Amino acid sequence: MRFHRYGMALGTALFVTVPPAFADNYTLTLFHTNDLHGRTDQYPHLITTLNEARETYGEGLLLEAGDIFSGTLYFTEFQGQDALEFMNLMGYDAFVPGNHEFDLGDPKEGHQALAAFFAGAEFPILGANLDFSAGPEFADMLGESISADPQAGQLYDGIVVEHNGEPIGIFGLSTQDSETISSPGHVTISDYRQAAEAMVASFEEQGVNKIIALTHLGYDSDPSVGNDLLLAEHVEGIDIIIGGHSHSQVSPPRLLSESRAGEELPSPTVIGQAGEYGQHLGVMQVTFDEDGVVVDASGELLAADDREADSDAAQRLEAYTAKIETLRDTLIGAKAISALPNPRHGSGDEQSVRANETALGNLITDAQLHAAQQVAPETVMAIQNSGGIREAIERGDVSVGDLIAVQPFGNRLTLLDVTGAELLETFEIALANAPDENGGFLQVSAGVELVYDSGEPPGERVISLKIAREGAMQAVDPERTYTIATNNFTAAGGDSHTVLGEAYADGRNTIVGNTDWEMLRDYMVERKEVFYQVEGRITDVAQEVVAREDVAREDVAQENVAQEDVAQGDSE
Repeated sequence: MRFHRYGMALGTALFVTVPPAFADNYTLTLFHTNDLHGRTDQYPHLITTLNEARETYGEGLLLEAGDIFSGTLYFTEFQGQDALEFMNLMGYDAFVPGNHEFDLGDPKEGHQALAAFFAGAEFPILGANLDFSAGPEFADMLGESISADPQAGQLYDGIVVEHNGEPIGIFGLSTQDSETISSPGHVTISDYRQAAEAMVASFEEQGVNKIIALTHLGYDSDPSVGNDLLLAEHVEGIDIIIGGHSHSQVSPPRLLSESRAGEELPSPTVIGQAGEYGQHLGVMQVTFDEDGVVVDASGELLAADDREADSDAAQRLEAYTAKIETLRDTLIGAKAISALPNPRHGSGDEQSVRANETALGNLITDAQLHAAQQVAPETVMAIQNSGGIREAIERGDVSVGDLIAVQPFGNRLTLLDVTGAELLETFEIALANAPDENGGFLQVSAGVELVYDSGEPPGERVISLKIAREGAMQAVDPERTYTIATNNFTAAGGDSHTVLGEAYADGRNTIVGNTDWEMLRDYMVERKEVFYQVEGRITDVAQEVVAREDVAREDVAQENVAQEDVAQGDSE
């Protein structure tokens, strides 16, 4: 029986046109989404798109590949409960948590918002490499490893659903990236390939030969933590991969039959992903032969914004939108005298918040330092992972919505006691990718001077790190212990800051509790008018050399032009 949100069996007719060559075979239809990231206002358009797709392609399984949480005021205000109403309305058959589902993890309270999301879900949650058993908030949700009778809101490694008379095995995989880019806490994440191999073996032992991996690994993401292409290449027996995490538009679905080395795989695998933010609904049709081997695949991404919003869903959305608009539009009582940009290389900017000091980064860290020194006056600096700075602040009056858009994750102020040696090593980690982007690049508060050379090998880039003490700039002493401030995500080792994570795990931390955007608000309100700019807190000598060379080349070019003009004048 196909799992459905109402707990009812659906009709088994599958209205698809089967090519004559495959007339005796079986065709499975899938609809899929991923990486909504709090874009709740997309659901009314997605619902219309899904209804049209079902009319065109017939009934199929509906799968969500993770990252419903984080990214907008909708999520900040409702913590996923808004999205859940629409997901239940759509009738998802399975969901795998993404890394952002763990963003609200709290060292003491665990994952209360995520547990509430699961509890209200009218679909099962899958994660073969996720272990929730250490979290008491999930105790009543732990199902068996593989269930042929999956229940709403229960956690499984995998499930078996019947579709058009055929048993379909579906299991979930989530990225181990979550250990560094989110806050899984007591939720542990194991090797994705080992988990996948175990699931395929379990399904095959039960006679299931049509197997779907619902993944939040990324289509072609960092191979050191795994991706869908590597999964297809290395784990035999997976017929279909429905993915998320890399925000890739895989259209049409990719039928992978060869390895990267050009060797034929034992059996082909179809891979699909539907981009990001609910902009598309993925459609996939996969045809199997009588032995359960994929023989054909097709599909497309349907643009949700090209469809009118479903009227019922639009009406349901109104209450959510009204509440966040009120929150968004509330002015905090402070003004930005000049714009505070948030540049990114991918947007065509020469500078990037993830590779350079920015005025906004300076403001945020100063606000953190100010808040920290209210409770710990000995705090010498604040640092902010640049991956946690998401939007710019425009010139003029500043609203709550502006600040939450800048820092949407609700991270809390944390104090850490670290040695100077650990601090220097932390900045080596932060600078490892420079001058390329890195979410772990650290913005620093006033009174800090960091000089480095991105031309040197990673781990050997810091030239000097100085802090203001006793009225003068002093070099950080490797033997001395310093109190620094940051957010709880970075303090616990987020964005690969393992040195800080070890100090945190060692008990050298104090969570003060001030929420990031609220600290920024209070700091700005206290000053009423805020003017910030880049002021040389962070200097890359390699880039300074490049800049000087560019100026010199420009001067030479202009001199050559002038000489040519003089020569031409003489000839006339």
